[in-house]
Amino acid sequence: MADETDGFEIDEATIAELQQAMADGRRTAVQVTELYLDRIEALDRQGPELGSIIETNPDALDIARALDVERAERGPRGPLHGVPVVLKDNIDTHDRMTTTAGSLALEGSIAPRDAWIADRLRAAGAVLLAKANMSEWAYFRGTEATSGWSARGGQCRNPYVLDRNPCGSSSGSAVAVSANLTSVAIGTETNGSIVCPSSVNGVVGLKPTVGLWSQAGIIPISHSQDTAGPMGRTVADVGAVLDAVSGSDQRLLADGGGARIGVARSFEGFDPAVLELFDEALEGMRSTGAVLVDPVHVERGRRDDPDARTLLEYEFKTGLDAYLAGLGPDAPVRTLAEVIDFNERHADVELVHFGQQLLIASQARGPLDDDEYLRAKQVVQQRHRRNLDDVLAGVDAIVMPTRGPAWLTDYENGDTGGLLTSGPAAIAGYPSLTVPMGFVDGLPVGLSFVGRPWSERTLLRLAQAFEDATRHRRPPTFRPSLG
Repeated sequence: MADETDGFEIDEATIAELQQAMADGRRTAVQVTELYLDRIEALDRQGPELGSIIETNPDALDIARALDVERAERGPRGPLHGVPVVLKDNIDTHDRMTTTAGSLALEGSIAPRDAWIADRLRAAGAVLLAKANMSEWAYFRGTEATSGWSARGGQCRNPYVLDRNPCGSSSGSAVAVSANLTSVAIGTETNGSIVCPSSVNGVVGLKPTVGLWSQAGIIPISHSQDTAGPMGRTVADVGAVLDAVSGSDQRLLADGGGARIGVARSFEGFDPAVLELFDEALEGMRSTGAVLVDPVHVERGRRDDPDARTLLEYEFKTGLDAYLAGLGPDAPVRTLAEVIDFNERHADVELVHFGQQLLIASQARGPLDDDEYLRAKQVVQQRHRRNLDDVLAGVDAIVMPTRGPAWLTDYENGDTGGLLTSGPAAIAGYPSLTVPMGFVDGLPVGLSFVGRPWSERTLLRLAQAFEDATRHRRPPTFRPSLG
């Protein structure tokens, strides 16, 4: 395979740099793909054994080779032509890769067609490089679960400090980007599953407005909240994926001047070191010319909110049963009830660290015309949308810390990572974006921008201005522990 030290380096390479290297003949798509496959072998399968990749695409080099021929004959399709992209393992690809949500119950399952996002990436000329490890069933399985673990992929590890958790459920997508195992990746979020792993792994992650990207072909939790979204090392790379997939072509202008930004201080419980970084981030935004409205009140979304849990349990059962039925008669499992039964029969591997209380609770739910579901959906969505609409009426975006630094992976107690601010935007279906804000004890933390529906370009513009002014991203060093 290609020599990583020969000429063009892939460490921290942006999409624009990859394109330039391929345009001027220093690299081909085949060589770039080989470099990432080599790095996956060296760092994910060996070395620090990050556990971020469940499987690589056996056809990746053939796809890259065809794209090189196309570039030579007709030119590139756009900014993603020949660029390797990793997909979370709950996103369907109709190829020789499986789609399992990390579960052994779906091992061997080949999707009958590409997910909408996979189809759009192929059309843009991306090389679908691999499937990323994830919190099994997108973290919707056990009440005291550990993020980043799946029965198929094992435990994904934070590349900054290996005994720390990568957060979930898009853990492998974030780790693969952070460790330079891919150019960019696609994650999915219901509540925090893009922004949390992006924050604690030191990368940029965008959760779009629910509905901007189709949910078709994604193993679901909630049609009210689910969305796929891009994850990259720079705001520009995330914007490039958004444009290529969404069919737009808008130049990202890094200008935060004159923007009104609301400062959310209603999330209590952050480590003082995180709040110190937040105050420094606010000064960084002021330096770009932004006008800060400080404070604004954003209602905190509780992860134990019974109405929010009711909504997810109803929608998960209905959505998963429909997804599994769409796999056809040869599907390994065909209903949520069969998934639960599979886990019980294979408890020594599936239930070794935590249970499946959420699956069982979902199975007990009825259809989506139940009064209990309709009431819960109305109450929880209206509360958060009304609050965010009131705040966003006077500002262009709201900022807040995304989450504190990564916590020790602990199978006895599950996740102990503390406060996560993703709830209001996730439940409302509004866009949110996290960008590196700095480090606490060598562990990255992120800054979140939240906006009104369809304001992704505004969030990217503000985040780009902040990124340009602060440059907090640093590649990981794979320390075994903090010592």
